[in-house]
Amino acid sequence: MSDKSKETSIPISGMTCAACALRIEKGLKKMEGVSDANVNFALEKSTVVYDPELAGPKDFHQKIKDLGYDIAGDKVEFNISGMTCSACAARIEKGVKKLNGVLDANVNLALETATVSYQPSEISVSEMIKKVEDLGYGASLKETDGNKTADLREEEIQNQTGKFLFSLILSLPLLWAMASHFSFTSFIYLPDMFMNPWVQLALATPVQLIVGKQFYTGAYKALKNKSANMDVLVALGTSAAYFYSLYLTIQAAANGNNMPELYFETSAVLITLILLGKLFEARAKGRSSEAIKKLMGLQAKTALVIRNGEELELPLEEVVAGDVVSVKPGEKIPVDGEVVEGYSAVDESMLTGESVPVDKASGDTVIGATINRNGFLKIKATKVGRDTALSQIIKVVEEAQGSKAPIQRLADRISGIFVPIVIGLAIVTFLIWFFWLVPGDFSGALEKLIAVLVIACPCALGLATPTSIMAGSGRSAEFGILFKGGEHLENTHLIDTIILDKTGTVTNGRPVLTDILPASGLSEQKLLVLAGSAEKNSEHPLAQAIVEGMTERDLMPLSSSRFEAIPGHGIQAMVDGKRVLIGSRKLLNDYDIPLQAILEKMEELEEQGKTVMLAAIDGEYSGMVAVADTIKETSKEAISRLKAMNIDVWMITGDNTRTAKAIADQAGIEQTIAEVLPEGKAEEVKKLQQKGRKTAMVGDGINDAPALAAADIGMAIGTGADIAMEAADITLIRGDLNSIADAIFMSKRTIRNIKQNLFWAFAYNALGIPIAASGFLAPWLAGAAMAFSSVSVVLNALRLQKIKL
Repeated sequence: MSDKSKETSIPISGMTCAACALRIEKGLKKMEGVSDANVNFALEKSTVVYDPELAGPKDFHQKIKDLGYDIAGDKVEFNISGMTCSACAARIEKGVKKLNGVLDANVNLALETATVSYQPSEISVSEMIKKVEDLGYGASLKETDGNKTADLREEEIQNQTGKFLFSLILSLPLLWAMASHFSFTSFIYLPDMFMNPWVQLALATPVQLIVGKQFYTGAYKALKNKSANMDVLVALGTSAAYFYSLYLTIQAAANGNNMPELYFETSAVLITLILLGKLFEARAKGRSSEAIKKLMGLQAKTALVIRNGEELELPLEEVVAGDVVSVKPGEKIPVDGEVVEGYSAVDESMLTGESVPVDKASGDTVIGATINRNGFLKIKATKVGRDTALSQIIKVVEEAQGSKAPIQRLADRISGIFVPIVIGLAIVTFLIWFFWLVPGDFSGALEKLIAVLVIACPCALGLATPTSIMAGSGRSAEFGILFKGGEHLENTHLIDTIILDKTGTVTNGRPVLTDILPASGLSEQKLLVLAGSAEKNSEHPLAQAIVEGMTERDLMPLSSSRFEAIPGHGIQAMVDGKRVLIGSRKLLNDYDIPLQAILEKMEELEEQGKTVMLAAIDGEYSGMVAVADTIKETSKEAISRLKAMNIDVWMITGDNTRTAKAIADQAGIEQTIAEVLPEGKAEEVKKLQQKGRKTAMVGDGINDAPALAAADIGMAIGTGADIAMEAADITLIRGDLNSIADAIFMSKRTIRNIKQNLFWAFAYNALGIPIAASGFLAPWLAGAAMAFSSVSVVLNALRLQKIKL
């Protein structure tokens, strides 16, 4: 994505199969200013990357509508104050409609309300309220149940359930009549009226023309746009059965003949079974997005905001950055912010996985959706709405679920040409039966044509990959593993080499001061004060360890100036009028300071896994300080797991070789790359790639950014709001190396699941079409098989949600 490119996500309703998704995708990609577009059939969502100077969301909405589909959005109602005439209402309506993410707005002057359809991923309720206020009016959420945004999927499920039940009631008598036709079922009682062609017509017509209207509408829209989808197949198959039966009924009545062999039950039962399959599919697809619902459920719904000295309980959407919120014991913290008053322990396990609450006092940062355990806190909101850590996590999961894995391309290509091929095969089947196999038997040939049309459906192919990606990435998120896209979820299972940054990844990242060894004529206290005073302006963890060691010993820093960090080597500063150098052996060598006498002691400390920093004052060696960073409790176990998966594990660090080896030995890592500057880490990754290795770099996502970008898969490891999501392909929220093995395991299981889905989707059509064409499959059985093929694919994908790590 270029610097000026933007990305938008658009929920779409009305898609019936993968061919629909492909048509929308192609249509969007052809638009000026669109550099990429991806439509996910299972998630019913489109992601568009575009140049905002050439196109915008409104253009995409119109294009999608022109292609015959609708935009799905949430609805919210506001109370509006300050309107005096219809011009006010029109002004607000027009202003709100201009906002990116707003699909429609309607302002009612008489009721003083506004109803807005919008995309939650693009705009928040607080932004809409601010827009109304900027226009000079007041706005607040309407205090009714209408505030709750509509669950469109649930609405659609209820609608389809009603249609199915209506269709089922009318189809059952037809199915009863059909079941009694066979010699082995002749004992079944059948009322004579069910054999009357006019009764059968009366039962089948509402199913065909009212319930089946959605298939005709979908087919018309597809054909109008020079395409074909599942609706075309269903409309053709059921229409052939229904209208041929209607013709025979009228002809029999005109000629006074007995009841001919009719196919009303075929069309009605087909529509009923297809609706049942779609109903199961919609319910299953709803379950595949459970991870998002769970994450959203972590958010607080309201916040106790202090404004003008009063405490107001406001919906979370109305809280703005800068507000001070009160959080009582046991309540969820509603926003990301900074504690301004109070003391408490906060349970951050929803983000970090750590069960031990973290103490928070004035000045500490807190994360929204964590739980305040036992004290009263006042928190100044710094991030609200879409900017909070939890919202960013939800966004990453949604993007991953909406993205397209490379393995899906084959299915997409096949889906794009599938329907025309099936129609061609159905026509060929009809001609072969009518002219060669059973000459002149129009009814028999028509039955085979209908069976071929309805057995074949691209739904299973279209759902095979995205449902697995949704379920796999969603389940991974529950374990604190955030895949940024389907391609990363797919590619992670190919990794054979893991490169671990040392500090903060293998180790805890909080080194502590262990040794102070001054040169003769200098006290430990004096050396530590000089070193701590020089290092106090550095943000490096080793520098912080020295400063904390000085503070713990109740030593006061001296004034310092002319601080300069020398990347990868150390620092220099003026302290109390003296020039102080602190850093590596190379730093002091560069200043021609002799070190031969202390090398043995230095190496002894390094072999213990300690990092030694040498100090020089006014050009003379003055002593050394050593700090140690302990490895995380789980690092050794995690590295054993990776080795058991036949993955090579390397550790890379800027530390010297002895210290690196000591830490690596403790963790069970056999291969190390030491004394590497930050910019050199990417080169080391590339060297391993040149040997044919598939690499994953694991670091903190900030100073390891070049290496993370260079690796085949970049993994940022960290906790809470400090996660650098943009720097890596995968974010491991919990600071535990076991998450690396978990990510690879989830990738392998997801890819295996996708391959199973694709195999059965291809096998189903490869076997089903010849069987139907050969006359071994009645149309209603073909319809049942088609309806449940996509359901089976979705249910198989949902097994990923049950995985335990």
